[in-house]
Amino acid sequence: MDLTPYWKTVMDTMQDGLLVVDDFGSIVAMNPAAEELTGYSQGELVGRNCKVLGCTGCSIVGQGPGPKWCQLFVDGSVRAKRCTITNKDGQQVDVIKRASVLKDENGQALGAVETLIDISELAKKEQEITDLRRTLRGQEDGRYGILGRSEAMQRLFDLIENVSASEAPVLIHGESGTGKELVARAIHQLGPRREEPFIKVNCAALNESLLESELFGHVRGAFTGAERTRVGRFEAAHGGDIFLDEIGDVPLATQVKLLRVLENREIERVGDHQPIDVDVRIITATNQDLDSLIAQGEFREDLFYRINVVPLNVPPLRRRLEDIPLIAHHGIQRIALKSGKPITGVTPGAMERLLAYPWPGNVRELINAVEYAFVLCPGGLIAAEHLPPKIAGGESAPAHRRGRPSLDRQHLVEVLRQCGGNQSQAARVLGVSRVTVWKRIKDYGINLRTDIV
Repeated sequence: MDLTPYWKTVMDTMQDGLLVVDDFGSIVAMNPAAEELTGYSQGELVGRNCKVLGCTGCSIVGQGPGPKWCQLFVDGSVRAKRCTITNKDGQQVDVIKRASVLKDENGQALGAVETLIDISELAKKEQEITDLRRTLRGQEDGRYGILGRSEAMQRLFDLIENVSASEAPVLIHGESGTGKELVARAIHQLGPRREEPFIKVNCAALNESLLESELFGHVRGAFTGAERTRVGRFEAAHGGDIFLDEIGDVPLATQVKLLRVLENREIERVGDHQPIDVDVRIITATNQDLDSLIAQGEFREDLFYRINVVPLNVPPLRRRLEDIPLIAHHGIQRIALKSGKPITGVTPGAMERLLAYPWPGNVRELINAVEYAFVLCPGGLIAAEHLPPKIAGGESAPAHRRGRPSLDRQHLVEVLRQCGGNQSQAARVLGVSRVTVWKRIKDYGINLRTDIV
C-alpha cells in the first residue's frame, strides 16, 4: 500500500507541532499544530530560517549545509530535550523537542524533521510549586528555613555562613523555641560535609544508659535486652555532622566519653573495648547556663572548652520584635494552606498584643499561638479575642527569663489534667518543649494515672 498521499493528512492531524527544515535550516513544511504553537501561519514561516523561533535547545553554527549548519546534523537526532521557543508575540513557550535528520539513499543529509510538544501548562504548575515552596520556607524573608529580617538575625545568618566553612566544634546557645536545630542544620547544609549524614540526638530525652547506647552503640549481650549489636549515632554520622541537642543534660559519666571522642576521634560500643575510628564534626546546643553548671560541678570544664570553640547565640524573640509580624503571617499562610480555612492575617489589635507579649517560648510559642487562633477564628482576620488568654489579656512575663521555663507543680498538673495527660498538647499550651514537660513530670514525681484524674 502506497502511503505517500496520506502523509499530509497524518501531519495535519498530529497534536504535536511538526516542522521540516532543509540542511540550511530553512523551514519547508509545518502542520496546523505548529501554527497554533508558534503563532505563525504557514505562509509567514515556510521559507524562513528556523532561527526565527529562537529555540534554546539548538546549537547553530550557520556556516554551511548539514553538519556545518547546526549540531543536530552532527548528532543525527535529539531525544526529548526540554527547551523554549519564542512565538510570534515574542513570548517564551516551554516545549519538549524531538528531532531526526532525514537522509537520502546515499546517507547524505537532506534536512530534518522536528516535533514540538507544548508543556507551558506544566511549566506554569512547576513555577507555582516553586513559589509555594518559597512561601513555605520564607526564602524571601530569611535564610536556611529560618525567618528573620531583623539586624540580630542578619548577623546570625552571616555567622552561620562563616562557621559552616570551618571544621571546628560549634556550641549553639539559645532559649527553648528559638530554632537552634534549624541553625545546626543550616551549618551542615552549607558546610563541606553537606553530602554526608546529619544526625541529631536529643540528650535530654534519654537516661544515662540509653543515651550511651544511642550515642556509641552496643554489642550483643551488653545489657539485658541487647539481643543484637547496634550501631550508635556517632558511627551513623561518620563523615558528616552530629548534633547533640540539650548538651547540658548529659550525665557526667557520658561527658567523659564525649571528651574522648573529641580528643581521639574514636568511640567504644557499650559492652566492648574495641576502639572504632569516627570522623564527625560535633555541633551542640543548650538553653542552659553552662558556666553555672560548671560551678555546680554538673558539667565538665574541659568538655565545655572542647565544644565551645565556636559559640553561636540565637536571639530570643523578644529581642527581635520586628520579626514577629513576619513569623505570624508565615504561620498563617502555612496553616491556612494545610487546613483550607480562609484566614488571611491579623487585626491591628491582635498584632499589638503579639508585640506586647514577652514570648518566653519564643518562635515555637508564637506558632502555637497562631494554631490556637485558627481554632477560634471563623475566617478573615485573627482578632485579639482569638489569641490564647495569656496573650489576649496582655499577661506579662519577666523579660530576663532564660533557660528552663519556671513551671510549678500545681500549674503543670492542672494543664495536664485539661489536656487529658497528653504531654505534647500540654507543651503547646505552656509554650515549652515536650522534653521540658517530660522532665518536670519526672522532677515533680507526677503520676499521670493518679495525679491528673
